Amino acid sequence: MAHSEVLLLKPVDGLGAEGDQVKVRAGYARNFLLPQGMAVPLTQSNRKQVDALKKARGLREAKELGGAQELAKQIEKTAIAIAVKTGEGGKLFGAVTANDLHDKLAAAGVTIDKRRIQLGQPVKTLGKHEVKIKLHPEVTVDFTFEVVSEHPIEPAQA
Repeated sequence: MAHSEVLLLKPVDGLGAEGDQVKVRAGYARNFLLPQGMAVPLTQSNRKQVDALKKARGLREAKELGGAQELAKQIEKTAIAIAVKTGEGGKLFGAVTANDLHDKLAAAGVTIDKRRIQLGQPVKTLGKHEVKIKLHPEVTVDFTFEVVSEHPIEPAQA
C-alpha cells in the first residue's frame, strides 16, 4: 500500500499533535488531512516549520494543562444530587447516565465535554456514586455525586 509522510499542522485524535511527522495512507492524506488544512506534505522546506509548530504546541499544552487544573478545582467544590423517579422499595425507573451528569454540571456552572465523563455503566441504584472525569491526559478528577428519590418512600406504619 502507498504511504505518505505528512507534517501535522493541527492536533488529530489518534494520530498526533502539531509538529509531528507521521506516516499515513496516501488516500487519508490526500482526501482528508490535506484538504482540511490539518497537514502539509513533508518536504525539505516544510521541515523548517517543525520548530515553530513544536513551540506553539508547547504553549498550547501548557495553557490547556493550567485550564484543566483550574477546572478540576472547580469540579471538586461542586456537589450534585440527582433526583430520580423511584418505585416500591426505592427501585429506580431508568438510570442515571453521563448525559444526566453533564446536564447537572452545566447547570452548576461547570462547562466540560460530556465525553470526558467516564461513567462505565449507567447508575441504577440510590446513594453516593463516584465517577472519573478526565480533563487532560495528566488531570483526572474523582467526582462524587448522589442519586436521591424524587418522592422518598416513608416506611409503612403498623
